[in-house]
Amino acid sequence: MPILTAFIVGLVFGIGLIVAGMTNPAKVQGFLDLGGNWDPSLAFVMGGAILVGLVAFRFAGKRKRSLLGEAMRMPTATAIDRRLVLGGLAFGVGWGLAGFCPGPALASLATGGVKALIFTAAMVAGMVIFEILERAKAASSKPRAA
Repeated sequence: MPILTAFIVGLVFGIGLIVAGMTNPAKVQGFLDLGGNWDPSLAFVMGGAILVGLVAFRFAGKRKRSLLGEAMRMPTATAIDRRLVLGGLAFGVGWGLAGFCPGPALASLATGGVKALIFTAAMVAGMVIFEILERAKAASSKPRAA
């Protein structure tokens, strides 16, 4: 049941991204072009998402279990560190250059667009490289047995 629920929620989210225009790289880049022909429409999409998120996190923070009975696992990290800032900058640059972020790129795969396919392949490659580097770092920091 949790897999079916996740599928339905993901499907609704993807449809929402398509309806909002978040899967159109030109629209996203128009929103980010503050010095040119700025398109403010995605600001309303983001504002709506923030409002929904605020309400949802307030509600979820008071619960021990999800509506489906699963244990609630809320984020606990609060530090703004170098990795967070650099990750945010990398995300922003990638979003501005490609006009995609992960969710809309995955939703755009359904249309068969080459740009979405290239972006998603690069995103997955980046995730794999990150995982390899993290594992190597963890392995090198473990004390060796004598």
